[in-house]
Amino acid sequence: MRFAVFAGRLALGMLLIVAGGAKVGHAPDLAAAVAGFRLLPAWAVAPLALVLPFFEILLGGYLVAGLFTRVAAWVASIQLLGYAAVIAWAVLHGIPASCGCFGPSDRATADWPHVAFDAMLAVLAAAIAWRAPGALAVDERLAP
Repeated sequence: MRFAVFAGRLALGMLLIVAGGAKVGHAPDLAAAVAGFRLLPAWAVAPLALVLPFFEILLGGYLVAGLFTRVAAWVASIQLLGYAAVIAWAVLHGIPASCGCFGPSDRATADWPHVAFDAMLAVLAAAIAWRAPGALAVDERLAP
């Protein structure tokens, strides 16, 4: 089980690092994608577009390293459930929003398979949190 948690941690962490890295330097494109969902007030879109890529990279780094694993995995689970909810909202309201999940070149539109994928990742993150830290985790080295 420890290596299954490690594999999940590594896969989810790398996915977050890649997704965040693809967004770095593309704040205007990300802001346009976020605004396309029509959920946030205009004043919140630009700051979110600036912070989100680095937050995803940091969160992914914590998961890969196995540092603060339980907290990082719960935060990732909540974040992914939020993404799923926002995409579901767009689908239900017929908003043809592009998620921008992997930067400006990602033109995937909001649809039910995307909701299911984000929900599945949220479940994976919750399972990691529940069984944390898994093998090869910095948390194991820091534990007394």
